[in-house]
Amino acid sequence: MKSLLSTLTSRGPHHVLRGNLAIAGQPGVVYTPETGKNLPAIAFAHGWLTGASRYRELLEHLASWGFVVAAPDTERGPIPSHLDLATDLLTTLDICTGVRLGDGQISVHPDRLVLAGHAMGAGTAVLAAAQRRVAAVAALHPAPTAPAAENVAGSIEIPALILAGAQDLDSVSSNALPLATEWAGPQLLRTLDGANHNGIVEGRRALDAFGIGKYQAKVARRTRAILTGYLLHTVLDDKTYAAFADPEAQVPHTTVVDPHAPREEEKKKSGLPIGAIAALLRR
Repeated sequence: MKSLLSTLTSRGPHHVLRGNLAIAGQPGVVYTPETGKNLPAIAFAHGWLTGASRYRELLEHLASWGFVVAAPDTERGPIPSHLDLATDLLTTLDICTGVRLGDGQISVHPDRLVLAGHAMGAGTAVLAAAQRRVAAVAALHPAPTAPAAENVAGSIEIPALILAGAQDLDSVSSNALPLATEWAGPQLLRTLDGANHNGIVEGRRALDAFGIGKYQAKVARRTRAILTGYLLHTVLDDKTYAAFADPEAQVPHTTVVDPHAPREEEKKKSGLPIGAIAALLRR
């Protein structure tokens, strides 16, 4: 696993091209390998008060491993419409499958599509997946949406990777646990040690001055590797990376959470001193 993580932390073998989705009528960006036919494609949705540019390294990394990665750059204001962003994700997939990208040397296979996102974007990816069957869903640090993504998760039978900070599972800003609990298809909920919910957002933000949600380079690299490995196996059936979709696999600095297990059992597995926590709550 350490060897696989080291490999996937590095850029993949493909030279990456960058394009503008607005040419096809959808504001946003697209990153692709230089050439390739019948490639897998990922539509990625950003978090609250961010934009596609804040995930450049993540999107480029996925493209370097052979994925067409497109990110709509809409609903960036303080009161976004989650349903509209979900619609934009589906439009983005239509562009990827219906338009020859680059100089015509790049095409996408219609059965190799992924919906992904971060924070509220993770929730909108789930809302979109309830409307269209894709090969996989990736929810990075999912946050509550309106309507609630967990309310439609019970109708989605495709594989899902859900990543969250280890301390975020019981937070009101995360719905990773209810999302995994309600998911109808195979799901893998994995927590990352020391990660905050905005740790993968690149660049400086206004909240950095208050010490909230600073970029975490190590967490971002680990996230890129885990996500890439999961999608290479789930979407492309690359057996080399099967461990990233295996709940029994030990990935350093992460823990697999069984959403259906009693929470006390999960705390025991993680080594948390339950008695000490109870004592603190009594104070």
